[in-house]
Formats: sequence, structure tokens, C-alpha cells
Amino acid sequence: MTELLEKAVEAARALPAVVQDEIARTMLILAREESEPVPLSAGELAAIAVSKSAAARGEFATDEDMRLIWTAHGL
Repeated sequence: MTELLEKAVEAARALPAVVQDEIARTMLILAREESEPVPLSAGELAAIAVSKSAAARGEFATDEDMRLIWTAHGL
């Protein structure tokens, strides 16, 4: 195990069990050589289509929009 991975595992030990389980699931998915793609819901596919259309028109979030989003999520 690399030093960086050891640091990450050690940091995860301090997190709540539910978060540790999510990290473990993600690590297992990434470690598999063959993993199935995650199927997207109709709503997720529609949201992606809307985002791609906005990007094609050059419509992007402003710095202020992003600041508000980050602040709303405590980041």
C-alpha cells in the first residue's frame, strides 16, 4: 500500500461509519478491473441534456453563482 493510500485510510477512520462505508464501496468499484457503468435515471439523463444545451449556447454559472452554491453547501 502506498503512503498516500495509507494516509487516506487513516483519515477515513475518523469519519462516521456511514461515510466510511461509502468510501469503501467507491474504493471497491475503482479497484475492480471490470465494473458495470452506473445506469442513469430518466431525470438524470434529462438534466445532462439541459446542461449540454446550456454549455453549447455558452451559458455558464458566474463566479457569484458558484460562490452561492458552495456557501449553501457549507464549502
